Amino acid sequence: MIVRSPMPTSKGRRTRAALLQAGREAFEEHGYDAVRIDDVCGRAGVSHGTFYTYFGSKEALFGEVAEAVVGEMFAASVVGAAAPDDPYARIEAANRLYLRAWAANSRLVRMFEQAATADGRFGRLLLELREVFVRRGAEGLRRLQEQGLADPSLDPRLTAIMLGGMVEHFAHVWLDLGEQADEETAVGHLTRLWARAIGLTSASVPGSPRSPGSAPTSASAAAPASVPALAFPEEEDV
Repeated sequence: MIVRSPMPTSKGRRTRAALLQAGREAFEEHGYDAVRIDDVCGRAGVSHGTFYTYFGSKEALFGEVAEAVVGEMFAASVVGAAAPDDPYARIEAANRLYLRAWAANSRLVRMFEQAATADGRFGRLLLELREVFVRRGAEGLRRLQEQGLADPSLDPRLTAIMLGGMVEHFAHVWLDLGEQADEETAVGHLTRLWARAIGLTSASVPGSPRSPGSAPTSASAAAPASVPALAFPEEEDV
């Protein structure tokens, strides 16, 4: 877990924020290995010694950049109260938000994953960051199961990991590797696969046997992992 030193002054907070932003820009432009501490200091307009007042190493700075980016992606994927109440529509909205958040941060996300394979410290950090998304996804599915809208036999945590991995991998292939698909088609396919995988029963699910006004029934489905799933509707969303 990253431990931050207290920043008692507004100037200290501004300096720290400037170093974080400078590090983020440098890593994104040049990659982790090519960035030197002096490069970050030059961008932030501070001395080399000042850097060590706030960060113990380049690795520590990189870890906090990773935490900040994933936190922003998490926030960007929250559907919120303004979206429709229908679970299918909320999953669709979450998938759309996730793809857009990935598009804005894909280079850094892939950099974090590469660092995690080479350094156990980054691997542990990635697991810590990943857990907040998995927990949210599992709670979302659990609430749908309690409402009789999703397959009760599915393990919420494993399902959140597996389906989130599907969405994440597609985002990489689509946005990083150039698979051809427009956003509406991509979001539509992901959402249909997701809904069918969890056995979502709703009048709004394409192909659902449930007719409007009928009581919800539980349908069994076969569940079709890295910065994790952002696409499950958050606990308060379902």
